[in-house]
Amino acid sequence: MTRAGWIRLGVVVLCIAALEIACRLRWIDPVAVIPPSRMAAGAWSLLASGEYTRDILLTLENVAMAFGIALALGFAGGVLLHRMPRLRRAADPLLASYYAVPTFIFYPLFIVLFGLNRWPLVAIGVTFAVVAMALNTLNGFERVPAALHQTARVMGLSPLQETFLVTLPACAPYIFTGAKLAVVYAFIAVIAGEFVLAGSGFGFKIAFAYNNFDNPTMYGLMALLLLVVGFVNWGLTAWERRLHERSAGR
Repeated sequence: MTRAGWIRLGVVVLCIAALEIACRLRWIDPVAVIPPSRMAAGAWSLLASGEYTRDILLTLENVAMAFGIALALGFAGGVLLHRMPRLRRAADPLLASYYAVPTFIFYPLFIVLFGLNRWPLVAIGVTFAVVAMALNTLNGFERVPAALHQTARVMGLSPLQETFLVTLPACAPYIFTGAKLAVVYAFIAVIAGEFVLAGSGFGFKIAFAYNNFDNPTMYGLMALLLLVVGFVNWGLTAWERRLHERSAGR
């Protein structure tokens, strides 16, 4: 781990310790926030009981499907925008203001289209994540040095060989950044959708525990969610760093 990583870890540990002390000394209302040690105990008891395993797996499956669809559509959209400059100029204002639109207003429409099942959640996850993937794919293709394309033509590579042997390896770090953002956005959209209108899943169980003043369960589920998302983000960040180092020739 780098020095910056150790500093970040130390700050997180200090914040958790400060919250533990504040809760134990009742500087914070225990009805509103419980100590982190009780959150950890609640998370462990939830895992040990197996009562919420189905909901956790359901949410992870929805996120995985939303991410996979957004990855494919976003990559194809980024390539299409790169190949068609006129389409890109027409789409630029829409892409620039896309995340200013409250995407969740389309959730009732998705319910009408797909019914009361998992697919509206998957659809809202795709809607939230696909543009981040498309923009980063476009950025990656535009940052490929012209010298690489010229070298490929000098070596007599076919367009297909140039794409797989030159273009994709050169823009891989940027595409991977888009994939990392797509994972985060898919998690946000699916969990928020489960909060709003769902009968199962991570977000639904957290909202249900909140409405019933079940703080150990609510904070335990939130701690599990943070651990899962943090672990996924840590793994993707480490992989992304390796791709950037390889691209830089270090």
